[in-house]
Amino acid sequence: MLDDLDRRILRYLQAEPDMPLSDLAERAATTPSVASRRLSRMRSDGTIVSKTVLIDWAALGYEVEVSLRVTLDKTQPRAFDAFIDAARDVPEVIEIQTFLGRVDVRLSVVARDMADYQQVYRDRILTLPHIAEVEALMHVARIKTNAGVPI
Repeated sequence: MLDDLDRRILRYLQAEPDMPLSDLAERAATTPSVASRRLSRMRSDGTIVSKTVLIDWAALGYEVEVSLRVTLDKTQPRAFDAFIDAARDVPEVIEIQTFLGRVDVRLSVVARDMADYQQVYRDRILTLPHIAEVEALMHVARIKTNAGVPI
């Protein structure tokens, strides 16, 4: 169970992951040694999974993002596993989500331009196993992105 101090530490750490431990402790109203022990515990119990670096893929020349809603051929016993294993190997697939319902999987795909996307779609996406149907949604704008959770 997280107490108020744990939540304060997480709130400040989430807002500024590179904050020095001394600053984090001061903002959370504790000592650096206590903050360090709390962080260690939350890492070991899985509350804090990792520190990550988010890269703006558009800054690297990827101008197109497409969300693909994929329905799989569920008559095949290992359709999900085979599809997901193969989709993981496509470098342009930056996110894979699974669902219950009519759509089984959603892939986020990035490409340098529309010609590049068409090539990726034909050569890498359509060759993935057990696809029954694909619906493409062209990304227009990102209105809100928040990797954090309300603490």
